[in-house]
Amino acid sequence: MGQAEVISLDAVRASKQWASLRQQLHDAFDLWLDDLQAKLPDPETPLTQITETMWQLRQDLTGSLTEAIVEYGHRFEFMRQQIVCKTCQCLVTSRPLVPRTVETMVGSVRLERPYFYCRVCREGSYPLDEALGLTPGSYQLDVQQAAAKLVIETSYAEAQALFHDLTGVHLGSERMHTLTNRAAEGLSVLDIAPSREQIDERIAEAAAGKWRRPVVVLGIDGAYAPTRPESARGRRPGQRRQRARRPTWKGQWREVKGFRFYLVGGERIVHLLSWHQVQNETELGEALKQVKEAGLIPEDRVRLCVICDGASWIWEHVESLFSSARQVLDYYHCSEYLHRMAKAQYGDSQQAHEWVEATMTRWYLGKISAVLGGLGRMRATSEEAQQAISNCWAFLHKHRGRSHYLKLRRGGYPLGSGGMEAANKFICHTRLKRSGAWWYKSNCNQMLALRCAKYNGTLDQVFVRYQERLRAA
Repeated sequence: MGQAEVISLDAVRASKQWASLRQQLHDAFDLWLDDLQAKLPDPETPLTQITETMWQLRQDLTGSLTEAIVEYGHRFEFMRQQIVCKTCQCLVTSRPLVPRTVETMVGSVRLERPYFYCRVCREGSYPLDEALGLTPGSYQLDVQQAAAKLVIETSYAEAQALFHDLTGVHLGSERMHTLTNRAAEGLSVLDIAPSREQIDERIAEAAAGKWRRPVVVLGIDGAYAPTRPESARGRRPGQRRQRARRPTWKGQWREVKGFRFYLVGGERIVHLLSWHQVQNETELGEALKQVKEAGLIPEDRVRLCVICDGASWIWEHVESLFSSARQVLDYYHCSEYLHRMAKAQYGDSQQAHEWVEATMTRWYLGKISAVLGGLGRMRATSEEAQQAISNCWAFLHKHRGRSHYLKLRRGGYPLGSGGMEAANKFICHTRLKRSGAWWYKSNCNQMLALRCAKYNGTLDQVFVRYQERLRAA
């Protein structure tokens, strides 16, 4: 005799449940086939017509299948007659069913769920909505997240057209604007930053097979974004259906200050963390302090290097938060000062170019005292040249400890802030500096936060936080 197979009771129940559910799904599929037959009476048609018809009907199928699964999986919530009020612990009886249609990436899902109202607390609730994790409004979180991924890459009008073409979901540009701003509301640097574990994993991958600790670079810089004043909000006076009048407000270019942590590995860099906002020096310093206190950058496992220009406020934040980091003055910013001085002294001549090349070579090789001494002995050809020489000498003397470029190169440290300039370009400039775009400060910061989350690899966790916030509300 063969051995009998032992089947658990849970497995039997699950098998029976799926058998019943499969029958409901088959019924929904049969109804969809009737619609397909009505719209495609002759199967012997060109492929383009077949695919177009299937594309138009695909969400009717997936939406109806989703409805069947929801109705079966949460059938007890659909049939619930009583609940206990969470506030006063009273027993509340259900009222007539209330219909609701929600839009998802797989199509429209129609629900008719019981409504409960507590007369004591004067509060109503839909237990089925809570069980399904529905968000307020018709467009659910998957639609909002997909729309946000398009919005942070292109304009709202273009995102609307692409979203409809790619998904079949109708979502207006104004709705996209509202939903995206809600998801990005109140984001801080820690909300969009990768976890310590994620950063450790990237560092370990970059350090594999190397005898020296990897170099993590901190770049701090600013870009400019076109902004409009808050007074531009609201409707302008005048009759409707007339040609739009010229706006009475005046735009302003405001500085987007930000920082970026990235790994230097051979000929490529590995992005770790970026944060860009329309903010002042104090606010940027506070964001850096949050990153420092959260311990996101393992300073004991890497060689931290800070590359910036000559702004005093930047180095004040660096020395107070990352005093042990290697400080580097951007090589090309230093070269810019020397070119400016040579132009004032020699004009646009061959002598100016030769002097700059010779001076930069000596400076690179570490002959800093010789360069400063030569500037001190230089005889100015004009008052403008004298001022330029004095400014150049003061600048180079102030940052002489951050300019040992040959030693830095031998140590594997970068000399330029190209990684930070690239962050300004692909986070700020690409999206904000579009033709005719003028941003309110709040909207600008929300868009920047989402773009930082995208390149930090944390856009999904932003929407998880958003969903938790909606549930709490």
